[in-house]
Amino acid sequence: MGSGPGQKRVREYRGQIPSPGRPTVAWREDRVKFWAAISRGVMTEDAAAGAGVSSPVGFRWFRHAGGVNPALPPTVSGRYLSFSEREDIALSRAQGIGVREIARQLGRDPSTISRELRRNASTRTYRLDYKASTAQWHAERRARRPKTAKLLANERLREYVQQRLAGVIRTAAGRPVAGPQGPQWKGRNKPHRGDRAWTIGWSPEQISRRLRAEFPEDESMRISHEAIYQALYVQSRGALKRELVTCLRTGRALRVPRARAKQRAWAHVTSDTLISERPAEVADRAVPGHWEGDLIIGLQRSAIGTLVERTTRFTMLIHLPREAGWGVIPRTKNGPALAGYGAITMSKALAETITQLPEQLRRSLTWDRGKELSAHARFTVETGVPVFFADPHSPWQRGTNENTNGLLRQYFPKGTDLSRWSADEINAVAHALNSRPRKTLGWKTPAEALDEHLRSLQQPRVATTD
Repeated sequence: MGSGPGQKRVREYRGQIPSPGRPTVAWREDRVKFWAAISRGVMTEDAAAGAGVSSPVGFRWFRHAGGVNPALPPTVSGRYLSFSEREDIALSRAQGIGVREIARQLGRDPSTISRELRRNASTRTYRLDYKASTAQWHAERRARRPKTAKLLANERLREYVQQRLAGVIRTAAGRPVAGPQGPQWKGRNKPHRGDRAWTIGWSPEQISRRLRAEFPEDESMRISHEAIYQALYVQSRGALKRELVTCLRTGRALRVPRARAKQRAWAHVTSDTLISERPAEVADRAVPGHWEGDLIIGLQRSAIGTLVERTTRFTMLIHLPREAGWGVIPRTKNGPALAGYGAITMSKALAETITQLPEQLRRSLTWDRGKELSAHARFTVETGVPVFFADPHSPWQRGTNENTNGLLRQYFPKGTDLSRWSADEINAVAHALNSRPRKTLGWKTPAEALDEHLRSLQQPRVATTD
């Protein structure tokens, strides 16, 4: 059965149209809902559920956009037909209602309905059947206006940007320095910083500003830093090599939404555990027994806990061996904490360490906001030691502990696996640190200062006859 003259004229009018292929999983309104939720800081899986699509679809939208919000308008302009209007057109057309009557029902011009039936009808059947889903697909396909990326059209500019993003480190004599072997790019998020290759690594803003200085008269050598970022992140604007994201200082393969970046997992910090609620006697260091704590982190999620007494600078180290199943059980979201410093494991190890001290030396503990101490209520019940958390991004509030962690890096450098050390070896390092004289203690050692305080507590008090 051949095509009729009317169908041939319509096909000539619309031009060659490819097959729609697999039906789309969602319409434009669904994407608007999805990205609106992402901009509010909602996680991708929850944003997909709110938009009415599956999690794999939501993750695919986020990945293809590189985490960059396409900033779709919340509603389609009234100038264009919506999907609900196309459904009404398809229903009325199936009932045999004429074009002018459909136009009156929708409050549209008859020419709009007539044009819609000709342009967006199905071309995979003998008759020009009108289906709302196919018509919406044609409309969204035709509405795309992809602009040629500036980096794609200007080869000279593209080479300049790529060379500055992934420059080679050279000596003063010009000899290239290879540095460490970087990981193979797999299109995923940033690898561990210890494995990153050395590069000059100009930032996109530095490249954008430098172009004006090096090419003051050439207006074609201009590009904004946001255009460079989008060329790296957004797959549809692939003018630059995607692996160049590893040369950015963050090394992220996807952009983190601003609202999501502001979120912090600090639900375990309650109002009564803020540092502002800590007793005033802690600040002047006059009474020993107030401690500061933290973790020093190594490779492969290894860690060592540190406790420092504020007055005497006495240090205690906490051995945090990995749990059974580490390296065997695959890491799963919300799965068991096998790295050795999960909340319950950390609470037990900290309680075992601090209960070795006399009760007079267990007055309070100040920690940073790490989730490893989210079971602080359990720790306080077991030991009687109240826990206080420092303010965000305020390491000076735990200055004694931060200074001690710097000294410990002499023994446990960054970028090393800390799980190799046993409890005896860690305690030996603590003993070495407590045996070093300190200027702030009048060149006494922390062990001597602590011993002097304990002796003062044991002296009998003499009653006065005042």
